[in-house]
Amino acid sequence: MAIKAVFFDIDGTLLSDTKRVQKSTQKAIQSMKEQGILVGVATGRGPGFVQPFMDNLGLDFAVTYNGQYIFTRDQILYQNQLPKSTIYRVIRYAGDKRREISLGTSSGLVGSGIIGMGTSKFGQLVSSIVPKKWAKAVERSFKHLIRSFKPQNIETLKTIMREPVYQIVLVATEDETEKIQNKFPHIKVTRSSPYSADLISKNQSKIQGIFRVGQQFGFEMSEVMAFGDSENDMEMLSGVGVGVAMGNAKDEVKKIAHYTTASNNNDGISKALAHYGLVHLTPEHSFKSSDDNFNKVKDFHQLMDGETCETPRVYGATEGGHRSDFKVEEIVEFLYAACQGNPQVFAQAIDNLHKAVDKGAQKVQSKPHPESPLVGQVDALTDLLYFTYGSFVLMGVDPKPFFDTVHEANMGKIFPDGKAHFDPVTHKILKPDDWEERFAPEPAIKRELDRQIQKSLNRKKDDK
Repeated sequence: MAIKAVFFDIDGTLLSDTKRVQKSTQKAIQSMKEQGILVGVATGRGPGFVQPFMDNLGLDFAVTYNGQYIFTRDQILYQNQLPKSTIYRVIRYAGDKRREISLGTSSGLVGSGIIGMGTSKFGQLVSSIVPKKWAKAVERSFKHLIRSFKPQNIETLKTIMREPVYQIVLVATEDETEKIQNKFPHIKVTRSSPYSADLISKNQSKIQGIFRVGQQFGFEMSEVMAFGDSENDMEMLSGVGVGVAMGNAKDEVKKIAHYTTASNNNDGISKALAHYGLVHLTPEHSFKSSDDNFNKVKDFHQLMDGETCETPRVYGATEGGHRSDFKVEEIVEFLYAACQGNPQVFAQAIDNLHKAVDKGAQKVQSKPHPESPLVGQVDALTDLLYFTYGSFVLMGVDPKPFFDTVHEANMGKIFPDGKAHFDPVTHKILKPDDWEERFAPEPAIKRELDRQIQKSLNRKKDDK
């Protein structure tokens, strides 16, 4: 599956707990942009908050206010105001319940000082360091605190609501979500904070916003990777091609994600992008090749083995034999496909393969070998690469998309314990029980082959 667009939630995802974008994330974004991958954010924050990230990171687009306001660096792509009658009803409700409220305009959240503090760097940092076992006690104290505040000035809020309002943020604890939703069935209640609820139009969401961006920029939802950590990210993570939960995400978010990475403080974004082959993680003292496919396989072995070889070395007979076995298995699969399932033809092809091995052995033994073993191995492997590319050339197939598909599938060979498992004899990397169901590349290979065949037919039509 080729990823054409990547979207990040902001708080707890793109930002660390100190409200900074990690350097590894900045480098990863730059790398993706150099490859032509589109990069944006999908957030409950407003456009005023997001604009600096657009400029500083060179993002292509932003889905803000949970899909209600979408823009690029040059233009507004979509905006959906809340009805004035709905805004007024929520303001009255907040006044009756003595709850602070903020209205999301194009310039930012306006209204509540408490909400302003909660969405500030300080408030977010405090929220992130409160231990889970204290959460209920903090919530009870929070309820008591907000009840002691004087209600906001409704006339001030009425003045604010003359502007277009795209989202309402209401101070409310998590156990009040259902009550608010029942009170206002014509709006959608979502959350990114344990202390406030985001109120938006029905049928709006981050995933709907991404879909709208895809229609304008020409990518499918299956070609999107998205990152998130909160409740309001769940629909997004489950609705795109690859949904990545941050290591600091809630358990329910991790359960619906396709992959869980490290935390927002521990290079989680760059590690997940490397896991799926979109960027390369280069450890200290590691070399990088000009061959992008080599770098992807190196990322694979870094992930599975925990290290890679950085100085040229020669294979011994046993290890070299195991590596050859892996290649022979693929040659046998190639022959089986060439025989189109005919058992008699396949048996003859295997017999011919045995003869070819014997012939090759005789040829190798009959000539002098002044080269060193390392030179001989590198020469043979390079010829294998060349022959493989030659086979693709004679098939009329562009191998790059298939390599990316197989690489992504191979990166899924991590077991539930978070580690790679190996054959005890050959050191071949094993597949988890659910690997075929989740990562088998054949369906994606068929789709890409169909696309290449259709593209070729279209070229022939154009030539006539």
